[in-house]
Amino acid sequence: MSNQEMKQYDAPKEVKEIDVINTYELEEKASKIIPKGGFGYISGASGDEYTKQRNISSFNDKGILPRVLADVEYPDLSTSILNHKLKVPFIMAPIAAHGLAHETKEAGTARGVAEFGTIMSISAYSGATFEEIEKGLNGSPRWFQLYMSKDDELNKAIVDEAKKDGATAIILTADATLSGNRETDIRNQFVYPFGMPIVSRYLTGSGERMSLNNIYAQSKQKISPKDVEFLSSYSELPIIVKGIQTPEDALLAIGAGAAGIWVSNHGGRQLDGAPGSFEVLEDIAIAVAGRVPIVFDSGIRRGEHVFKAIACGADIVALGRPMLYGLALGGWKGVKSVLEYFETDLTRVMQLAGTQTIEDIKHTKLFKNSR
Repeated sequence: MSNQEMKQYDAPKEVKEIDVINTYELEEKASKIIPKGGFGYISGASGDEYTKQRNISSFNDKGILPRVLADVEYPDLSTSILNHKLKVPFIMAPIAAHGLAHETKEAGTARGVAEFGTIMSISAYSGATFEEIEKGLNGSPRWFQLYMSKDDELNKAIVDEAKKDGATAIILTADATLSGNRETDIRNQFVYPFGMPIVSRYLTGSGERMSLNNIYAQSKQKISPKDVEFLSSYSELPIIVKGIQTPEDALLAIGAGAAGIWVSNHGGRQLDGAPGSFEVLEDIAIAVAGRVPIVFDSGIRRGEHVFKAIACGADIVALGRPMLYGLALGGWKGVKSVLEYFETDLTRVMQLAGTQTIEDIKHTKLFKNSR
């Protein structure tokens, strides 16, 4: 992204409800209104984008058996996690720099999430301040996602702010100690067109005009179980370790005091050639064996995907790129429209699969698709 492009970064501004037939079409529509560098950052992934593609295509490896005579009507989507009662089993995933998608930044996303009624995950790499995001949330629940500083005193200061802001859990992102090989960003010479106020205290600069490589280089690379122990002890909040892709790491995290496991490959943005997130979920869930809740993300595009993830061991799922496309197309109202789409789509899938509750989904056995 050239200096001229950056100075003139013209994020979408419209606020309106949007029609969501499917989330794939949202990406296509958003590509026409988000500036090139910003869209490349949001939509792109690492390397050949194999892992990003597998995130979606691997859902087709397993199928849902239709059930009839199941005595089901008006399925109940409500569930709970870490003392939060949710009307649906999905939340907003933590994503950096929502201002690339819409001028209202994270405050717009937060309002859409709050108006719908689920949990907002605030990224440390947010382009908005806690105070700005709170204007959108208006007291609604939020979790805070942390990229750790090399300096634990700064980590303490950020955690203190997140707690003061009302965070009820800390998400430790452990899979992004450096940037993946994001060729689209390299090709576009992408740098952030605005600062990152939450982490600017440990950056050489505010985040503005900085590349992702530069920002990651200034965060902590050596993440270990001791960091989970430190955050749990200092924050006295539940720590959810994000980026888990193997049973071994899930057990390490739980052993260090993690209160939750977040199965994710960062939307295919990190190690290309890694499996799709859904491919590793079931083995991790078997290893976790219900000791802590499991959050799942990467590749969720339909109600069927939410259903399959829960059937394979997730307690809730987190929505990423589709939410930013909704933000771009309609501001906070677009975000709410995307959440309503997933609610409607999952309700339909649950009805046709003969499942009255989320607990019923957890006891549903999927069948293996032959290719």
